[in-house]
Amino acid sequence: MESHLSFWNSIYSQFDPVAFSLFGLKVHWYGIAYACALILAFFIAKFFIRHFPQRFSIAQTMIDSYFLWAEAGVILGARLGYVLIYDPNRFYYLANPLEIFSPFDSYGNFVGISGMSFHGGAVGFLFMSWLFCRFKKQSFLQLMDLLAISVPLAYIFGRVGNFLNQELYGRIVPDNDSFGQVVGILVNGELRYPSQLLESFLEGFVLFIVVAICARFLHKNGALIAVYGIGYGVARFVAEYWREPDSQMGLYFVIDGVFGGLSMGQILSSLMILAGCGILGYVYLLDNSQKSSKSSKIAKRAQNHKT
Repeated sequence: MESHLSFWNSIYSQFDPVAFSLFGLKVHWYGIAYACALILAFFIAKFFIRHFPQRFSIAQTMIDSYFLWAEAGVILGARLGYVLIYDPNRFYYLANPLEIFSPFDSYGNFVGISGMSFHGGAVGFLFMSWLFCRFKKQSFLQLMDLLAISVPLAYIFGRVGNFLNQELYGRIVPDNDSFGQVVGILVNGELRYPSQLLESFLEGFVLFIVVAICARFLHKNGALIAVYGIGYGVARFVAEYWREPDSQMGLYFVIDGVFGGLSMGQILSSLMILAGCGILGYVYLLDNSQKSSKSSKIAKRAQNHKT
């Protein structure tokens, strides 16, 4: 098989996930990609605040401090989410909570923090954002709309980082899939789909286009974050069909051991879609209720004026 592999098929053997070492600490390409994602999201948010002040009435200086809160929420939520949902050693970590965020292995070697969950990160991000808005007297839904249009393009770097880090790879390419044979990546002797790159396209580029288009037509606070939740959920649900399920969890709802089957990522993405639909419904039902209340008050005043 390996004699027929292209450069792309065997690209993992062509480079090291470690970009360089600094004072004995290994700096991975994933870490660099993650930093680039954060910086890009920060400047995209600044751009929309500057050019669309009526839509996003948020102070530039407030965003500076907000990103520290958001980053803390993402890291804490992503790590806790992975431990509680995916890690088979969850009860060990619950008994030893300090080790959840320890960057050292059992031998004292620095290995960094691995094992992150997007959905857990989203929960942590939302919670810290809500706290920030409470302290700063800022509209939570308006801030979420800003992040909904700022995050997708930055998310491309995150998934490319997963690809460079040689993790979260795809399912095994069947022998009869000629296209898969071309785009597949050799991982531990097996050709697999580069699902990380598919996710970067769907959850990053495509989702940004969808949110940007909706921003022209949906003007209520909370509408864009609802669209993001629905869009990400759909994109992730689709991409999961090419992504290898977590080995410790496998697939759920399999019929006769063959048909169907949903990964945990698809189950959580389904909940995300429902949450997005719920938020969108709430935003516009609330708006209609407010309009109806305002119309009733105007009519009542007009009636009182006549009498």
